[in-house]
Amino acid sequence: MLRLIYLNNVIILALNQVNLKYKNQIKIILLLIFSTFALYFLLTRLGFIFPLRDVAEVLCLGECESLQTIHSPIPGNQLLNYSQTVEELIGENIDIDKTSVLIEKSKHRITLYYNQKPIKSYPVVFGSSPKGDKFREGDRRTPEGVFRIKDLYPHPSWSKFIWLDYPNAESWRKHFQAKTTGKISWLDSVGSEVGIHGVPQGSDEIIDNQENWTWGCPSLKNQDVDELYKVVKIGTLVEIIP
Repeated sequence: MLRLIYLNNVIILALNQVNLKYKNQIKIILLLIFSTFALYFLLTRLGFIFPLRDVAEVLCLGECESLQTIHSPIPGNQLLNYSQTVEELIGENIDIDKTSVLIEKSKHRITLYYNQKPIKSYPVVFGSSPKGDKFREGDRRTPEGVFRIKDLYPHPSWSKFIWLDYPNAESWRKHFQAKTTGKISWLDSVGSEVGIHGVPQGSDEIIDNQENWTWGCPSLKNQDVDELYKVVKIGTLVEIIP
């Protein structure tokens, strides 16, 4: 929005310097340019068009990187050190720059890593359609891939919200490919607002019963998301695998 305001101010200044004879023609041209930019920003915001900065990666201009698992998942389906606090496992002086997170959808498990080593796991649930990757808004699926935390803040209903940078360039590429192969409609948007959060107050049994209740966000018990919230930051890597 600030860019559009700046562009509008530039247009006004330019018109003041132009001969009256050409003002009407230039007004029309500049109005078309301004309208095009406004429409682009609107469609990008709504999730119908990917950002220009991601064009090369989305369209695979050059060599497309294949996704590789970053974390080494712990064997089995058990939760690691769930009865202990992170402070007990790492110590009080935790270097948040060294933390990362792995979410395993099929195992309903989210694991905190420190220096690429698994430290503690938490039970987690997802959207009502937990199997498969996310391609569009409203499919109630959790996206798979490698993301970064873009923001984190207290939430009035779910204790905390750890906001992921979905859709990133890889998400846009999969969304675009799903459209070209007919998996989803060209009118579908990519979706947004995916993050890790808690549950309504007093509803921990949702997690214990593995009830997939969200629109696609990973959901933890409030005490667990509160603990995780303290040891991650903006930029922390979060990997989500099937």
